[in-house]
Amino acid sequence: MTDAYIFDAVRTPRGRGRKDGSLHEVTPVRLAATALEALRDRNNLDTSQVDDVVMGCVMPIGEQGANVARTAVLAAGYSEDVSGVSINRFCASGLEATNMAAAQVMSGQSQAAIGAGTESMSRVPMGSDGGAWPVDPSVAIPTYFIPQGISADLVATKYGISRDDVDGYAVESQKRAKHAWDNGYFKKSIVPVRDVNGVELLGADEHMRPTTTMQTLAALEPSFKAMGEMMPGFNAVALQRYPEVERINHVHHAGNSSGIVDGSAAILIGTKEWGQRNGLKPRARIRAFASIGSEPSIMLTGPAPASLKALQRAGMKSTDIDLYELNEAFASVVLRYMQVLGMPHDKINVNGGAIAMGHPLGATGAMILGTLLDELERRGLSTGLATLCIGAGMGTATIIERV
Repeated sequence: MTDAYIFDAVRTPRGRGRKDGSLHEVTPVRLAATALEALRDRNNLDTSQVDDVVMGCVMPIGEQGANVARTAVLAAGYSEDVSGVSINRFCASGLEATNMAAAQVMSGQSQAAIGAGTESMSRVPMGSDGGAWPVDPSVAIPTYFIPQGISADLVATKYGISRDDVDGYAVESQKRAKHAWDNGYFKKSIVPVRDVNGVELLGADEHMRPTTTMQTLAALEPSFKAMGEMMPGFNAVALQRYPEVERINHVHHAGNSSGIVDGSAAILIGTKEWGQRNGLKPRARIRAFASIGSEPSIMLTGPAPASLKALQRAGMKSTDIDLYELNEAFASVVLRYMQVLGMPHDKINVNGGAIAMGHPLGATGAMILGTLLDELERRGLSTGLATLCIGAGMGTATIIERV
């Protein structure tokens, strides 16, 4: 085994995932190519020296189908020798893609590879690819299928997380994201998206609502209450699976859940020797990574066991990690994670997260890993852990260490 090093990480801004969003006119391939081009240009990279591009995409259909990774490689003008593969581990796809690229390097089968992700939620809406799990009774019934929003409310109910808790967390996410943008914390990795004429379409995350307060959030009705209470409703399914819960307390809404956005990201990984040959200095070493399966009905509790598994592989304890990034799919996901690991809020999502900036499904994992590395460097810290909850009950985690 050899070490895998991160040489660079880039991401686009996140555009609102609607037809009036700034990135709606940009295809998923063009979004992905933007990140790949930035890696090449920033590092004066001879792309023939890259063995593979592994790209996460959660809705691999239509414009995002037919192996969007290879299409993006070609659209970015990379050498024809560079292969591409698209992968789908739901919300952790971008981080899983990075782990797979790192595994190629660690095993000696690649000298350099790129982990990436792309998702245009304004052009290829969530759920476009269908799937058996929610609709096939032979799968849905024995696994107690419920939608993710109700799973998030179940997490909150089961673990004593209140409406004030989730709203308070959401307000803080907005504050942290605004502070980070105002102080230029994301400048190192952000790549503006341009149109065919080179005109900038978007240079900053546009989903943020920095004026959010507890009062404005209190005016929002729970998003998943009607869905849960309809007859026969998903609440009843959740209570069948978790009979110790008396009733579901619906606490999540658009203001304390991740935003629907468009975006892409890419991370350049290789051996130290490869970097030396190409005049590149490593920024961090990938210490360990892990993916786990968890109970599929509650669905969103996988980050903690995934993190603990990665920590065990690295021979570390949770207190050995300087900073954490956990995708803010729903506020209760992060609050439960902090409960399990006994973690103070000042060590996790220190620059806000998807509640403020949005969650471009297949790209988010790669985005938060790059954000984590930038912040470790800015603070002069050493170790970081990035993790995400995943549909159908899974979790993925990655530990990095600065060099």
